[in-house]
Amino acid sequence: MLLPKMDDYDAVKSQFELDIPEFYNFGFDVVEKRAKEQDKVAFIAVDKNGESIERYAFSDLDAASNRFANGLLDAGAKKGDFAFVMIPRIAEWYFAMIGCCKTGVVAMPGTNLLTAKDIEYRINRSNAKLVIVTSENADKVDEIKHKCPSLETLIVIGEPREGWLTYSEMTEQASDELDKSKLEPSRSSDLMIVYFTSGTTGMPKMVPRDQSYAYAHSITGRYWMDLEENDVHWTLSDTGWAKAAWGMLFSPWQMGSAMVLFDGEGFDAELHLNLIEKLGVTTFCAPPTVYRVFAQMDLSEFNLSSVRHAIGAGEPLNPEVIKVWHEATGSNIYDGYGQTETINIVANYPAIPVKPGSMGKAVPGVDVQIVDEDGNIAEVDAVGHIAIRITDPLQPGMFAGYWEDDVATAKCFKNGWYHTGDTGTVDSDGYFWFVGRSDDVITSSGYRISPFEVESSLLEHPAVQESAAIGKPDEMRGEIVKAFVVLAPGYEGSDELTKELQAFMKKITAPYKYPREIEYRKALPKTVSGKIRRVELRAEESK
Repeated sequence: MLLPKMDDYDAVKSQFELDIPEFYNFGFDVVEKRAKEQDKVAFIAVDKNGESIERYAFSDLDAASNRFANGLLDAGAKKGDFAFVMIPRIAEWYFAMIGCCKTGVVAMPGTNLLTAKDIEYRINRSNAKLVIVTSENADKVDEIKHKCPSLETLIVIGEPREGWLTYSEMTEQASDELDKSKLEPSRSSDLMIVYFTSGTTGMPKMVPRDQSYAYAHSITGRYWMDLEENDVHWTLSDTGWAKAAWGMLFSPWQMGSAMVLFDGEGFDAELHLNLIEKLGVTTFCAPPTVYRVFAQMDLSEFNLSSVRHAIGAGEPLNPEVIKVWHEATGSNIYDGYGQTETINIVANYPAIPVKPGSMGKAVPGVDVQIVDEDGNIAEVDAVGHIAIRITDPLQPGMFAGYWEDDVATAKCFKNGWYHTGDTGTVDSDGYFWFVGRSDDVITSSGYRISPFEVESSLLEHPAVQESAAIGKPDEMRGEIVKAFVVLAPGYEGSDELTKELQAFMKKITAPYKYPREIEYRKALPKTVSGKIRRVELRAEESK
């Protein structure tokens, strides 16, 4: 869809409207429509070495996703079935995600770093009927499938294995036309995708997103990402994060932009910079950690002139990093803010001056304010909760609540506002400034990490009697996970034990969650009721 360009922020914001249609399906109304009416490159698939480059048009994407959709229907999948999806940055991820979208199968993307234990929790929490993974991850599913009674269909991308359907078997003979008469029409309110997001006191919560979420990301794509029809956009993200929905799926294709799908492992800064030139990347999105690494390099050795617009999210960048990037590319880095539960809601835009360190201004169409505990809008420069006004219908891109979790929903929907869990201020010019989390979630290199998950996993080791996890400030990663451990009788803290605990954590939970620092304590600070005071531990570290 075509939203007005933002030449004048105040004018666009004051006149903005986004009418959500009653019936909508991103797979048909964007992918199929573009394939038939304005076919062009949809994405550029690049292999791990940056050498094999394959361009896929919208027509290729439409046909391949139709084949997968037909394969799903033949396998007995139905609208509303949940499917756990764990696929790296390869073309099949797009084909599977759009195929699920077209049939109404609810995809639940998971990062490729998840362990068997993580997968088991997600399948059982959602009662998922399908699993769609690559061969590299199929062993993890085989390890726990006997503990997942809801599972009916296992689909593997790769070599055949007992008890599994292969992607090739499902799609090779399938039609690249999808008979819509077999499908119930999709409403904008129909569930489309579910992400799991980390909290502070329990396991990850399910964030359900309907078809209108994809439609609302046209706001993200038009304004913060500043995308145009002829752009080549590259967002650095794992396919399991909501960041991928923002920058690798919905927003760019709403604008008709082509996307880069780079199947790289780890982060090779030099390779990434060379690929920007090789692929003619015009718009680029990366976490602050990446820009900090770039700023330490001699960027004059790389041709980055194709980049006209760059964005970052997660935390503010210091002016020196922005300056280095601007000198190398001629483009600024525009910070943006949002959550798994929302679209982009606050951002810096080319149409307004950037105040270094600021989150920017509220996006058109979304009423974001700083409020106090009672829901009153805070005074200028007063610290309060970053919140979105609750309306009927909800504002564009807003989720309606956590899946089957009224308690968690009630904690953030209160006094007429959705509380993001972050605190901030707004100045007299309408610019928002981030202050901090109002809970204990750890943000490290763009990953959101639940301290509860870290602590629970540590307690599985016989040496650990009690544990607490916090985010410790770190110049490169924003925060690192630091654990405080009370040892069980018979154990003593040592460098060897620290290495053992770290290796143990990498084995039983996703590697990005392991504590990079461990401090041994005789006791942990607690409230009268016995709850660990992470806030006290954070205060110690900040000193």
